[in-house]
Amino acid sequence: MNFPFYIFGIHPHFLFEALAYFIGFRMYLYTRNKEKIPMDKALWVVVGATLGAALGSKILYWFEDPVKTLENWNNLIYLIEGKTIVGGLLGGLIGVEIAKKWIGWTRSTGDDFVLPLAVGMMIGRIGCFLTGLDDHTYGVATKWITGVDFGDGIMRHPTQLYEIFFLLFLIIVLNYYKKKQIGWEGLLFQLFMLCYLLFRLFIDSIKPTPHPYWILNNIQIASLLGIGYYIWLISKKQTETRREIHA
Repeated sequence: MNFPFYIFGIHPHFLFEALAYFIGFRMYLYTRNKEKIPMDKALWVVVGATLGAALGSKILYWFEDPVKTLENWNNLIYLIEGKTIVGGLLGGLIGVEIAKKWIGWTRSTGDDFVLPLAVGMMIGRIGCFLTGLDDHTYGVATKWITGVDFGDGIMRHPTQLYEIFFLLFLIIVLNYYKKKQIGWEGLLFQLFMLCYLLFRLFIDSIKPTPHPYWILNNIQIASLLGIGYYIWLISKKQTETRREIHA
């Protein structure tokens, strides 16, 4: 296989990113709990998520190589070309919370996003894989049987494929929790974020990206902050639930 692997003359990154947004959005509209939030408010939540994700993905990317970012502070192409999924997720979370406050909505909306997000991310990662070296999402050199030559003669960890299989497994597990109706409203999204951030904390250790923060990179730092937040949030909710049961 040659990388990038064009499909009908279309660059794979562009094609699959477009498909990820389109299918993810359509899936959200189809699978969301229509009794939980009306359409007009749901659309505002989507707007908040989209804007927050776009901004968050850029800001976190700028911290990948802070020295290079400072050197290119006036280079518009450099500032807008990169993005990160973790930054998008965390930025989208903030955007949703701002949108909810704006429209006066207090109930959790996160569970409705789990399946669309996971499916969209898997589709997007297909594009990352087919793009090859130009995408900068591959892993370090490896002798594992999973190694892939992206065109430079070096067998590397296909971390994009690892992420696809991880997300597929995570969907299956969370779907079990959903069917059993285990926990509270919003728990599925909290578990999704916690598990994904733990995965990224690990998988980014085998990516040849700059690690300027001691032995960590920008994604791992953000993941640690997110992991701490969701552990605190889930623990807090568990405590409140126990108090309600014994009240």
